[in-house]
Amino acid sequence: MNDPQLMSGAEPFFFPAGETGCLLVHGLTGTPKEMRWMGEFLVEQGITVLGIRLSGHAITPASLERTRWHDWLASLEDGFHLLRHSCTKIFICGLSLGGALSLYAASFLPVEGVISISAPYELPPDWRLNFIRLFRYVQSRVPKDSPDWRDPQAAVDHLEYPYYPTASIAELRDLLAELRQVLPQVKRPVLIIHSRADRGVLPSNAEKIFTALGSSAKEILWVENSGHVVVREPDRHLVFERALQFIQHYSESR
Repeated sequence: MNDPQLMSGAEPFFFPAGETGCLLVHGLTGTPKEMRWMGEFLVEQGITVLGIRLSGHAITPASLERTRWHDWLASLEDGFHLLRHSCTKIFICGLSLGGALSLYAASFLPVEGVISISAPYELPPDWRLNFIRLFRYVQSRVPKDSPDWRDPQAAVDHLEYPYYPTASIAELRDLLAELRQVLPQVKRPVLIIHSRADRGVLPSNAEKIFTALGSSAKEILWVENSGHVVVREPDRHLVFERALQFIQHYSESR
């Protein structure tokens, strides 16, 4: 059987450089393209980069509907072990769902540090979440809110599914419940990055993650002129520079 056809421009990427590596993890319904600009920046600074594709993504929404959060985590773990063939020190950087997965993985993988961008701590209150496993049979898809992009061209070029499969929202809910349990066990350095203008994942999520983390080496970088996908937005240059500083600092100090 042939492999499913990936969306054009949504391919995973590997940029080899030095012995310090960074695994880049995209968000829910997104593609590796979300993280590509960040990867191109990091490799120019000597950081080896692997941008992975999470299971069920960059194909069709039906493919995503069939995946579970453990499948997404397995994609991250596979990427980590691939990167270990090239690098002696590995950081994980994830956007939104990718940030949540990165934090969860840091509770058991030997990473040097985590960069969590626009990550959720919990889903917004909604009575339907209590019945979401049943609700999926009534409504199989959840429409996306109006976008909060600050860069119109970045929005045009963005690759993602047009809606959330209801089953995937249920999986995200379950992942976040597990994440909240393990955050106190995360002792590695963590850089949290969030936009104060994020309407998709409210800024309070960053504060709750920060408080729950067991790490003593944790900090938050707030940005002002971006929506949810800050790695494609006007603040991305600040985000990339700060992420690089974080990687350089903790790769040299350990």
